[in-house]
Amino acid sequence: MKTYQFPLFLLLFLSLISCQKEVKNADFTLKGFVFGTTYKITYLNAPKNYQKSIDSLFRLVNKSVSTYIPTSDISKINKGDTTVIVDKYFKEIFKKSKRIYKETNGFFDPTVGNLVNAWGFGPKKEKNDLTQEQIEQHMQFVGLDKVNILNNKVVKQNAAIYLDFNSIGKGYGIDVIARFLESKNISNYLIEIGGEIRTKGTKKKEKPWVIKLVDPIKSNSNTGYKVLNLSNKSMATSGNYRKFRMAENGKKYVHTINPKTGYALESNLLSASVISKLDCADVDGYATAFMAMGLEKTKAFIKNNASIKVILIYINEAGNLEEFTNYTYK
Repeated sequence: MKTYQFPLFLLLFLSLISCQKEVKNADFTLKGFVFGTTYKITYLNAPKNYQKSIDSLFRLVNKSVSTYIPTSDISKINKGDTTVIVDKYFKEIFKKSKRIYKETNGFFDPTVGNLVNAWGFGPKKEKNDLTQEQIEQHMQFVGLDKVNILNNKVVKQNAAIYLDFNSIGKGYGIDVIARFLESKNISNYLIEIGGEIRTKGTKKKEKPWVIKLVDPIKSNSNTGYKVLNLSNKSMATSGNYRKFRMAENGKKYVHTINPKTGYALESNLLSASVISKLDCADVDGYATAFMAMGLEKTKAFIKNNASIKVILIYINEAGNLEEFTNYTYK
């Protein structure tokens, strides 16, 4: 009678196979606080919870470009440190900002940081009512064309130039997380940070990712919202509904600084929502630029950029709220 002996390595292999548990994919919704606001990330059919990895990415972005963290790279640069070697996050957001700066003829400009602080909307909370002379003084240091990156270091024409990427930062943070999820072969997700959104694919049962957008024109009726299909799109909104302050003289100062004039006074454009298949950082930057541009300049811009859809809420000559849009509601 013959006996058969299996090689030891084969027995070990079979043992490992028999003990290995089948990994079952699941759907996840993560919530938290980042960039001074809340976030919600939903992704489907994934092998694990990526909370720790996502939190680590948020920390890296903050360490690079948060003006609210004194030890961040951008804070050191704003204080005059010329030795800082900027990382890939800083370089990407800077490059993207340069492009949008040029495309919008300077209406998107991250060098308005000194004015943001002076008007009381930055981390310094100064809350000054600036004179024309003071504004002109600050305007010397406005213009992203005065800043470059050479050999991985930021070079400014004047040390007093203050960089502030907060107007594009939430959108950029969303893009960083989106790329991470896609690197894990996750094809269906929705990422929202402080109202800015990027999605890919669909929800369960191939239903589109949709959101309800509050319609301020019909806010007192039962139809006070509109439904937007955001599957495979990014969306960002900039507005002055809540971010403003009243001066003693009764003037209303808003957080959107016009980089052409240096003023923070309210225009007839109250809100700009931008929707596109572009990165969320792009639509975030455009939304900021459009608030500075105002209604008519924004209309002219999107006429020449058909891929960019907008929902603009403004006050007409009669003092009533109106909407202008080139977006098709679904």
